Amino acid sequence: MITTKPTRIIGLFFFFTFLFSAIASAHSPDQSYLYFRIKKDGIDGRIELTAKDINKAIGTNIPDDMDDSIIQPILPQVYAYLKERTAFSANGKSYTLKFTEPEVLDLEEMEDFTRFNFTLEGVDEVPDKLDVKYDVLFDQDPKHKGMLIQEYNWKAGILNNEAMMSNIFEPGKTQQSLDLTDGSIWKGFWLLIRLGVWHIWIGLDHILFIVALILPAVVRRRKNEVSGKYEWVPVESFKDSFFYILKIITFFTIAHSVTLAIAALGVFDSLSSRIVETIIAFSIGLAALHNITPIFKAKEWIIALAFGLFHGFGFASVFGEKGLEGDYLVPSLLGFNLGVEIGQVLIICMVFPILFLLRKLKIYPYIIIIGSAILILISLYWCIERGFEVDLPLGSWVNKILG
Repeated sequence: MITTKPTRIIGLFFFFTFLFSAIASAHSPDQSYLYFRIKKDGIDGRIELTAKDINKAIGTNIPDDMDDSIIQPILPQVYAYLKERTAFSANGKSYTLKFTEPEVLDLEEMEDFTRFNFTLEGVDEVPDKLDVKYDVLFDQDPKHKGMLIQEYNWKAGILNNEAMMSNIFEPGKTQQSLDLTDGSIWKGFWLLIRLGVWHIWIGLDHILFIVALILPAVVRRRKNEVSGKYEWVPVESFKDSFFYILKIITFFTIAHSVTLAIAALGVFDSLSSRIVETIIAFSIGLAALHNITPIFKAKEWIIALAFGLFHGFGFASVFGEKGLEGDYLVPSLLGFNLGVEIGQVLIICMVFPILFLLRKLKIYPYIIIIGSAILILISLYWCIERGFEVDLPLGSWVNKILG
């Protein structure tokens, strides 16, 4: 797809606007952060403080470049301070703050900070509204602000949010309510559909695998009775060939849905990303080679089915990154797989009509051969990079061109 300069400029404007707002709001001076992860039957969270924040709170003198050895000895003091300065309740019931293992994040270009992770004990069912008291550092710094962020709330359609604020605490405004009713199963389900569509559209390896399967869909290989050679013969029916490629893609969807579910449910540990990503790259080359020299005669669905299993393990990594294991897992799997299928069908709908119009041109067989050869080269390149975990120079050069 060719992007016009105005469109690209507008896209870059919104991208950098969002990026700037996210960076500006994350770990700014005179701000601490309270994150919540709203799950199906519980609430987790964390409070993020810099070394300067900790020193102000409990009167220590720890350096800015923190590490675990520095944080561990002062944890009892920090925990006591945070418990005194925060409170969480709903419907007249108070929840107990239980701290878990903290994390010290060492940032090269920003001030280091510590994540004080916690679980709210006593949450049997997520309430409609959570009453929050946050009075951290306001006694030491009247300009300080506390930012409340819902990092994860499946029913509200929030995944891995680190920039959008729900509430802002400040002196004189230390007690507020967080509305948790703005969500539903359908909202979360729709979120996962969009995530599935988006993952296909940004997954170049998945797209190229689909393209390799689509290229020969508008022609059929026939043996010339005079020359005895095999030739590409254009199909006559748009409907038949279109539904044929949809059938192949459906086999691909069935396969990756199975392995995605297996990995997400923990029935079988997902293979290492190195192996999975290498096999995914190899699948592109094999599908392209089949276009040049038939490996499975008129049975492209076998390629889609076999390698779809490994593409499913690749999709499983998305669930891990988004923290989706175990929480609304069934609707998450259904929504994500439906989104992937929709994304694939949309790609087919964009590419297939063009190929159908070109199918009768004398150059179309060359389009198949040359296109498949290019896909094989890309496949080999990725196999080397992913299999041996190296960064080849061509990759950075291509990224600069595409950028």
